[in-house]
Amino acid sequence: METGGHPYVVAHRGASFDRPEHTLAAYDLALQEGADGVECDVRLTRDGHLVCVHDRRVDRTSNGVGPVSTMTLAQLRDLDYGAWHAGGVAEDVGHTGLLTLDALVGLVLDWRRPVKLFIETKHPVRYGAQVENAVLDLLHRFGIATPASAGHSRAVVMSFSASALWRVRRAAPLLPTVLLGKAHRYLSGGAPTTVGATAIGPSIDTLRSHPQLVDRAAAQGRALYCWTVDRFADVRFCQEVGVAWLATHHPGRVKAWLRDELPTGG
Repeated sequence: METGGHPYVVAHRGASFDRPEHTLAAYDLALQEGADGVECDVRLTRDGHLVCVHDRRVDRTSNGVGPVSTMTLAQLRDLDYGAWHAGGVAEDVGHTGLLTLDALVGLVLDWRRPVKLFIETKHPVRYGAQVENAVLDLLHRFGIATPASAGHSRAVVMSFSASALWRVRRAAPLLPTVLLGKAHRYLSGGAPTTVGATAIGPSIDTLRSHPQLVDRAAAQGRALYCWTVDRFADVRFCQEVGVAWLATHHPGRVKAWLRDELPTGG
């Protein structure tokens, strides 16, 4: 993962302030707004498909109820994922149906410029290690599971689960990985090294409390991915301390701030 230049902007669940999260409409807007990367959360359906859904249940982001893991792809596709969002039905925002990881990878790889895809696997889940195995199988199908180097990879796998990342590193050593979590995991020095993570991923609150994490990560040859950075002051802070990648719900606005070299105000 690159560490030079100003922070690269990752659209957190797509342009998820302006469009319903984890929908094609949200990711298409993020790419149009110039996002350098897009982030998604993935879960396995009952019949083995990877879908882009953050929560264990579909209740918050659809008109359905129940755990993702107990539903088939067909059942999940019958649900409405746009009406809950402020702009989901009042405007012509594009496709807001269920998004599979397969479709998102295709969108990213077909885009007119290189974009990185940050895939977060959720744990604990009913299907355990099957999630990482399914992600790696899908990346192999698209030919991006074994990049020439971590810096040239089009995909990055992230998780709060150290064991999940260790499974990925063993199976795909050159695929970049991000260990997400609280400061104690990084300050102790053990967890990222043990799992072989190529980057660490603190929240913006954690990073503000421990700005030395950037230098500590760099000294270990690791990049830093920070989430979720929406305020002007936090974007400027990330730029000043040398964050490599920042995730935001507002990719267009953050790109504009960085392009204008973060003038006073905003």
